[in-house]
Amino acid sequence: MTNIIVGSEVWVEDPSVAWIDGEVLKINGEEVEIHTTDGKTVIASLSKIYSKDVEAPAGGVDDMTKLSYLHEPGVLHNLSTRYQLNEIYTYTGNILIAVNPFKRLPKLYDAKMMERYKGAALGELDPHVFAIADAAFRAMVNEGKSNSILVSGESGAGKTETTKMLMRYLAYLGGHKGTEGRTVEQQILESNPVLEAFGNAKTVRNDNSRCNTATLSNELIGTLAHLLQFITFIYIYFFLNCSRFGKFVEIQFDKQTRISGAAIRTYLLERSRVCQISDPERNYHCFYLLCAAPPEEIKKYKLGDPRSFRYLNQSKCYELDGVNDSHDYLATRRAMGVVGMNEKEQDAIFRVLASVLHLGNIDFSKGKEVDSSVLKDDKSKFHLRTAAELLMCDLQELEDALLKRVMVTPEEVIKRSLDPVGASVSRDGLAKTLYSRLFDW
Repeated sequence: MTNIIVGSEVWVEDPSVAWIDGEVLKINGEEVEIHTTDGKTVIASLSKIYSKDVEAPAGGVDDMTKLSYLHEPGVLHNLSTRYQLNEIYTYTGNILIAVNPFKRLPKLYDAKMMERYKGAALGELDPHVFAIADAAFRAMVNEGKSNSILVSGESGAGKTETTKMLMRYLAYLGGHKGTEGRTVEQQILESNPVLEAFGNAKTVRNDNSRCNTATLSNELIGTLAHLLQFITFIYIYFFLNCSRFGKFVEIQFDKQTRISGAAIRTYLLERSRVCQISDPERNYHCFYLLCAAPPEEIKKYKLGDPRSFRYLNQSKCYELDGVNDSHDYLATRRAMGVVGMNEKEQDAIFRVLASVLHLGNIDFSKGKEVDSSVLKDDKSKFHLRTAAELLMCDLQELEDALLKRVMVTPEEVIKRSLDPVGASVSRDGLAKTLYSRLFDW
């Protein structure tokens, strides 16, 4: 807070829009009377108001170190002003802040734009994610050291899309042909749709789909200050906090600065989502893609409408606007082929996915013995049999794994029957383990 006097233009907290500007009418000790731009008069504590930068350009500044006052309302106002002009990127020194536009901006990421930023010094051109990637690449080349980029933010902030743009630009700089005719950069980029299919899901705040229109909501304005701590100036490794899992991407370059390989590590998958979702969220995308597969594959995996599976019908959201699950299933299969998964491996992956859905449809009822359970009906027997076939395991062993708990002591192996509730917990535990092991693989 600087010296505030009567007539000063200031920012004061507002319950609707986080901060609103106004003019100081009266100062009485620690109390300040302010006439805000929406016509109201409010009383605020002197310690909770901030001076407004009256000399700031109408369209905001591209680097917030140029602001006279680098405080929360000043930063948020600058980001909001630029956002309304479709300027989604803003620097704070060598930190890049990105605000999700929730719409396509194709010209912002095309080949011409990549060529424009190639070799340009950071800050020479408008703020852009390509500038961060280029700075990382140049630092690696000039210093001969590995560099990293940290991409972090709230759910729905655009972390996954930002990382894809970074990878695209680095692939553009270091393009190199693979030994089997596939380019190394193509394999790296095609890993994104595969990971998105198995690791992303629609949440209340982010459906991982493409929205057509958006405005900067009051809620978003009120939380933008949180983004200031997310630094993006360590390079070439990517630390990505994705919606339903964390991801570490390593892109490797040879001495000629061409991409020679890549490695992706994932962390902290949200296992509980496999078995439990709430409306209007969805389970992982891959389940819906599989249910939209061609008829011959639906028949092979004995699937059907997603509404018929317990792990999917807990929410009424089965489709996403602007998303064609049938098309995305085929695209995911193609991407899996590009990254090196053969047909046999792909089939095994989707067999496991289908088995998870069938496991979820197995119900239990009380058995004849105390605290025991049995399969509830023929429908449950069908899904158990189908799951065993898909997993290529013994039917009786799978049934025992669901209905009994095995305890191993130094002297013996003890099997104890489970009641219907315990069997349901065992079923869900197996489904979550199958999915998380598949995802890790």
